[in-house]
Amino acid sequence: MSKLSNLTRNSLIIAFFFLIDKVLAFVRTGIISRQYSDSVHLLDTFNAANNLPDVLFALISGGALAMAFIPLLTEYLTTKDRAAAWDLFSRVANVAFLVTGSIAILIAIFAQPIVDAKLGIAPGFDQEQRTLLAELMRLNLIGTVIFSISGLVMASLQANQHFIFPAMAPSLYNIGQIFGAVFLVPIYGIHGLVYGVIIGAAMHLLIQVPMLFKFGFRWTPSLNLRHTGLIEALKLMAPRLLTMGGIQLIVLARDNLASRLDQVGAVTSLTYGWMIMQVPETILGTAIATAMLPALSELAARGDWAGFRSTIERALRVLIALTIPIAAVMAAGIHPLVRGVFGFDEATTTLITWTTRAYLMTLTGFTIHEIASRSFYARKEPMFPLYAVLLRIVMFLGIGYIGLTFFKNIGAPVIAFAEIALLVEAIILFGWLSKRTHQPIEVGNSVGKGLLAAVLGGAATYGIAVYLPGGAIVTALAGMIAGGLLALAVIWQEAKQLLKL
Repeated sequence: MSKLSNLTRNSLIIAFFFLIDKVLAFVRTGIISRQYSDSVHLLDTFNAANNLPDVLFALISGGALAMAFIPLLTEYLTTKDRAAAWDLFSRVANVAFLVTGSIAILIAIFAQPIVDAKLGIAPGFDQEQRTLLAELMRLNLIGTVIFSISGLVMASLQANQHFIFPAMAPSLYNIGQIFGAVFLVPIYGIHGLVYGVIIGAAMHLLIQVPMLFKFGFRWTPSLNLRHTGLIEALKLMAPRLLTMGGIQLIVLARDNLASRLDQVGAVTSLTYGWMIMQVPETILGTAIATAMLPALSELAARGDWAGFRSTIERALRVLIALTIPIAAVMAAGIHPLVRGVFGFDEATTTLITWTTRAYLMTLTGFTIHEIASRSFYARKEPMFPLYAVLLRIVMFLGIGYIGLTFFKNIGAPVIAFAEIALLVEAIILFGWLSKRTHQPIEVGNSVGKGLLAAVLGGAATYGIAVYLPGGAIVTALAGMIAGGLLALAVIWQEAKQLLKL
């Protein structure tokens, strides 16, 4: 099979398992939401406690190592052999585990001062919430250390063009959390949720380990920092580390600002609104971009820049045309579904709905960003995403501060709206990438068709959801199906390219 047909197949495999993961995520969230629907402040605390461990994971082994590591590992597999690739993997994994473990221990020791600091995670919480937050954060760090290896295992399997078990791993993570919510929360309270996180992290790793040995994995117990491959990996990862640091700074700033709103449910609405927006973004943007990175890295290693550019161009046309109307249709029909899935009262449901709508404005930007940033890493040019994220930080903090100062009464949606900075960052990255692909990347009329489909599909969804007789959830679903089909008719030519990546 040709490389492009392999790319399409891999994208669909990843998208399928990501869909299962999202379904399980909503099952998990629905269970937890109903357990704490009368104690939303506890959910705020639990969600805030996840942030710093998530930052550590993203910096050390998740986003930082994986995205910079896959192109290098792919180059080893293309120009050397698997033995050399696994030797490099072992050395990077050894360093990542020790660094992650050391930082986790330090964070655990100083968890309470970190939480209590004025510029800490949630300074707007009361003392009781902050004490609980520190306890939960310490427990979360156990899962983070497990992920320091699991994230690299996932990256190594993807570099070997194997996507099934890495795509299944997030579902196991959710199953672990569901187990914690159903069986451990009645025994241990809110701490049971974190025990579920730890169980899920272990399952995330264990399901992937057998495939390592199928590809001939051999562990090298070495910490030789002078190893040529390790030095090259660290050079590539340093800018990525700073880039992910900037992205995670935005996450921390988001909850910091939200805690100052004096609004119960603000942190939870941002967490849930983000999760809802991430459903189409993950199934489309992340799935395609994940499958593309090893393929683009191989094209770059071979110097096939024409194939490199055309692969990016096709993916961007599909994603732009699809995500603009998807955002509109979801925004128009989401409210009854939020109430039905999460089971909150009307005030919290409305807050989550408007927060989700604010995030959906950035959906297309996120998918463009997924492709553009990975394209730069495939070219081993990690500085461009770093420059772009620095601009995004300034814009996000500026918009967030203005929102908190002048539009505080709006609440969490004004913080979510600050993510419009991501859309600007994505456009900037796209422009830089287009200038460096030897020929400009043309997205044709995908934007125009996407906007037309959004107007028609969104209007149809809203009209049916509001005026069709029947229950709110049924009419919302009917409206979203009808609106989606109408939008699909407008962008059909672009959508068909999804099967020809």
